[in-house]
Amino acid sequence: MPGVLLSASALFGGVALLLTGHGLLTLLLPLRGVEEGFGPMAIGLLGSAYFAGFVAGCLHGPHLVGRAGHIRAFAAVVCGVSAVAFAYPLLVGEVAWALMRFGFGYGLAVFYLVVESWLNDRATNATRGLLLGTYVMINHAAIAAGQMMVLAYPVAGFELFAVAGILISVAAIPVALTRAPQPTPVTDVRFRPGKLWRASPVGLVGSLMVGLANGAFWGLGAVAATGFGLDENGAALFMTAAVLAGAVTQMPIGRLSDRMDRRFVLAGLLLASIAVGLALGLLAPQGALLLALAAAFGGVALPCYSIAAAHAYDHADPADYVGTASSLLLVNGLGSIIGPIGAAILMRSFPGGGLFLFIALTQAGLLGFVLWRLRQRAAPAPELRESFDMAATSPAMVGAVITPGADAEAEEPAPAATPV
Repeated sequence: MPGVLLSASALFGGVALLLTGHGLLTLLLPLRGVEEGFGPMAIGLLGSAYFAGFVAGCLHGPHLVGRAGHIRAFAAVVCGVSAVAFAYPLLVGEVAWALMRFGFGYGLAVFYLVVESWLNDRATNATRGLLLGTYVMINHAAIAAGQMMVLAYPVAGFELFAVAGILISVAAIPVALTRAPQPTPVTDVRFRPGKLWRASPVGLVGSLMVGLANGAFWGLGAVAATGFGLDENGAALFMTAAVLAGAVTQMPIGRLSDRMDRRFVLAGLLLASIAVGLALGLLAPQGALLLALAAAFGGVALPCYSIAAAHAYDHADPADYVGTASSLLLVNGLGSIIGPIGAAILMRSFPGGGLFLFIALTQAGLLGFVLWRLRQRAAPAPELRESFDMAATSPAMVGAVITPGADAEAEEPAPAATPV
């Protein structure tokens, strides 16, 4: 087993470096936007632009990789997003930053496509859980580490952008020099929301609504933290507490959903998220309580997509897992485009709590839909449910173009993944 991880060490190294830089920029840009006088709507549009670029990259990425190959496509997008990282402080402006966020989102989608299809191609049934579980944990850890790096230099300076650009640039080195064989060509996206609705309404609506809520959080969480009175260091701790808590709870919540109707688990998460969101939105907490509520929010809100996706896989035809993954993550990405804009409207009146009031309202709507669907359809028999797969049910912020293995008895490597 250690040899499996060693064989993927070049990819893991590239992932860790690039996503550390990405995590830094995810927190740095909203904070710098506040310093530059951007309003909540402008900063929300930056988040929307990132996810719009991500969706575009998901749709166009297979053509780019098919034409250039995995290594050249990886090197090209790493160079592109690195250049964007250095360009942010040189071209400060709402329109310029929105265009750059779109390009960065496109590049990240292609990056995820290359890495995850490569890992999926190398995984067998015996090694898949170890390989892909390690990959997802590296994702979460790198993003959290990058967010904490905002403490190293002043937000108003050039230094943090340079650090992010350097990390992203050197991410290409281990992948470009790897001797590992490239995977088979990736397949084009098959976006079939109608088919997903017929198979799993909760999967489709859940993916969309969680995208609205969590996309708003990723885009505006740091701004909300400053609205609660936190400084830049406090905002970094606020976001990191939420991200790490979400990473820690993913697997135990997923395993719990293996033993019961996943819709009950999703409903419980939504109810808890609404309670925490209302507490953050209405009580104006401070100090340790604020950080504790941030962790509680991340622990119950961020796994919601994973449970909705796992429920969709329970009802999907194993031969159509790639199409299911594509539809789920594209719908999630579309929701993530809209969410930051809706939250920004509320934040005009409630600078800190408006974000979490928007999230609570969104989750209340989804909770009502889940409860209605519980009355309309019984859960699938236990023997027909897929085991929870953390790699295949991670949200668009992490990537997760990997789909569950269609045949648990197969001995050959899993097929190359299709982008979201």
